[in-house]
Order: sequence, then structure tokens, then C-alpha cells
Amino acid sequence: MTDAVVVGGGLAGLVAARHLAESGQDVTLLEASDGVGGRVRTAHEDGYTFDRGFQVLFSAYPAVKREFDVEALSPRPFTPGATIARPNHRSVLSDPLRNPTAAPQTIFNRDVRTADKLRVFKLQRELAGKDPEALLDGGGEPIAEYLARRGFSKRFVERFAAPFYGGITLDRSLGTDSGIFEYTYKMLSEGEIFVPADGMQAMPEQLADRASTAGATIETDVPVEAVEAADGHSEVTVETASETLSAEACVVATDPATAAELTGVDTIPTETLGCVTQYFALPTSKAPSMGKRIVLNAADDRPNTVAPLSAVASEYAPEGMELYSATFLGEQAADDEDLAADVYDALTAWYPSAGFDALELLRTDRVPLAQFAQRPGFRESLPAPDAPEGPVALAGDYTRWSSIQGALESGRVAAELLA
Repeated sequence: MTDAVVVGGGLAGLVAARHLAESGQDVTLLEASDGVGGRVRTAHEDGYTFDRGFQVLFSAYPAVKREFDVEALSPRPFTPGATIARPNHRSVLSDPLRNPTAAPQTIFNRDVRTADKLRVFKLQRELAGKDPEALLDGGGEPIAEYLARRGFSKRFVERFAAPFYGGITLDRSLGTDSGIFEYTYKMLSEGEIFVPADGMQAMPEQLADRASTAGATIETDVPVEAVEAADGHSEVTVETASETLSAEACVVATDPATAAELTGVDTIPTETLGCVTQYFALPTSKAPSMGKRIVLNAADDRPNTVAPLSAVASEYAPEGMELYSATFLGEQAADDEDLAADVYDALTAWYPSAGFDALELLRTDRVPLAQFAQRPGFRESLPAPDAPEGPVALAGDYTRWSSIQGALESGRVAAELLA
């Protein structure tokens, strides 16, 4: 018998395995796929780095500071703010306090009214001293209603908030709980967003190294078929296709649907939001100057955003080439070629003096399970980490909120319940 089995090798499971091992327990982690990371995976092909969907890390997340050696990830930060793009028009909206060189562009930005800029700075000051967890619990209304109540204009919402926070929440209608807006706005104001030089999978790989160093055993290609608490809840039986393991405790850290099936907890959220991310290459000699900001589509959602990845992290593309990602919200019925045509049309309209004839579609990632739905008041119905019967704990962002922060924090909480 082992002390603890962790089912699932995503961020939550890896954090749980590390903390359990550091508490002195004998820990085995079982991952169904061929590698750790869950939704956070990276492919390297022909000199390019492709994350599975557009993902970034917020340096101000409390769990990021606690669980990672951030400097060892070689962070490549985006420039604060965003580029607002419409046909034949682009403007920059940034935080002058964190990006002074962009102050004139922001001050004279006509896409956002002066009154809205002042409201942005006022909100930044209000949130600075607040507890992040209290912000999540204090939501309860859609982001769109929250912004309207605070006096933000329709122009600000349509040209900035809808594409920017639509990208964060995968909901351009801004129907997500306002607590998510306040939390992420605070994190953006207090830190950077970045990608690791080697891609987002560097994160779970570092977590796996830390768990292994602490003494945890990590096994991949081992799907778990059942988790059963024994009568009297003295131990847990974990069944795989090839063996049955007995443990004093178990952490279930799989995707929501699998966790619900293994534990019988029916409050695990299974309504999901998806997205489609395409990756494009363009010779550097033909590339427009985008800087290191995310480009927001202020006209429509075809695509919602474009990110100049190799400008941010030169390691993402071979020398002489640029790599861009374009993200569409939702699962998208259109085929890859039609989506790529939308991206080409958008870029050509935004940067009419550039030449995109050499733009090449390299990869399309369709991610049906990117987040779970987070409508107003969603936190009230989330399962508690100790919801399963017996010495079994849930670890996954679906016990907190849909984010890297939520996943990391849930792993720590589950380990503490069972330590």
C-alpha cells in the first residue's frame, strides 16, 4: 500500500503530488496521456514553438509566485496594454505608470474616451489594496453590467473590454462573473503576462521535476478506470487496466468530466467553453511592426485577437521568420482554411501597407475544453475539494475558478486536506 495516489498529471495534480511528497508521504501520480501538463502542452516543430492554444502566465498570480521558480522559466513578457485594431486604423492603450514610453499614445488614443481612461486608473487604485480571493467572492453580476454600472462607455466596451476580456474569459459578450474581471484586472495591474522561452509546457515540466525531487513517482500512459473508497473509508482502491493500487488517500485531478465519473460528485461543472487558435508564419522582411502587444479586433471576432509571439519570445520561431497566433472564441464550424482566410483579411485590413501574401498557416489547435462556464454566482455551486466520499480530494480549477491560478491553488489545497 502506498500513502497517496494522484490521478491526473496536469498543473493541479503535479502541485498536489509535490506537496504530499514534501509532507513525507509516499506518492504515485498516474497520468493517462503520454506526458504531464493536461491542457498546458507545447509542440516544437521545424524551429517553431506551438503552445496548445494561446496561453499566457500572469506573474502576479499568488500561486505562480509560490509554486514556480519563475526566473528558471526564462519569462518573455508582453508589453503592457494592447493594440486596438480596426480596418485602416490602430491605436495603443496601455498603463502609463508601467509603460511610460506609451503614455503619449494612450493619452491621445481616440478609441477610448478620456473619461474611460480616468475610470480605468480609478479602478486600478481601488483594487490595489484588496484581497484577491475576496474579489472572486464579491462578484455576482456579468462583466458587461459591472462596467456599465461603473460608467464605462459603450465605445470602451466594444473596442477594448469585449475583445480583451473576451480573450481572457472566452466570452466576448462579457457574461462572465465580474469577480473574474476584478481579479484579473488587479493581476494585470500588478505584474506581467508572459510565456516561457521554451513554451508553456515548461511550467508543468518544472512542476514535475519538483514533485520528483520531493520523492513522488510519476507514471504516464496509465489511465485510471475507477477510484473506490473502502468500507469505513480506511483506504482507497485505484484501478488501472493493468493493476489495482491501494492507498491511504487519493487526489483526483483529472478533467471535469472524468473527475465526475470517477468520484460521483455531480456538482463538478461540465459546461465548457472552447476556442480555436491558429499559428501563422511570415518572413521577418515582410512583417509589419506590431511590437510586443496583443492585437485586439475592435471590429468583430474574426479573429478575436492576434498575438505576435516571436516578437515577444524570439525562441518561438526560426531566424528570419515571425510567428503569430490568432484566436477564435468558441469551437468554430468553419474549416481551417476558411478561418485562415479570416485572419488574412483582418491582418490586411489592419496593416494595409504590409505584405501578407507570404503568410503561411502552420497549425490549428481546436480546444473544446479550454475553460468551464463562469456565469455570475458560479462560485456558489462549485464542489468542495473534500466532496468525494472517503479520503479522496478533488484538485482542479473547477473547485476554484477557471485559470492557471485556480489549478495551482487547488492542488495545494487538496494536498493539505490529505497530508
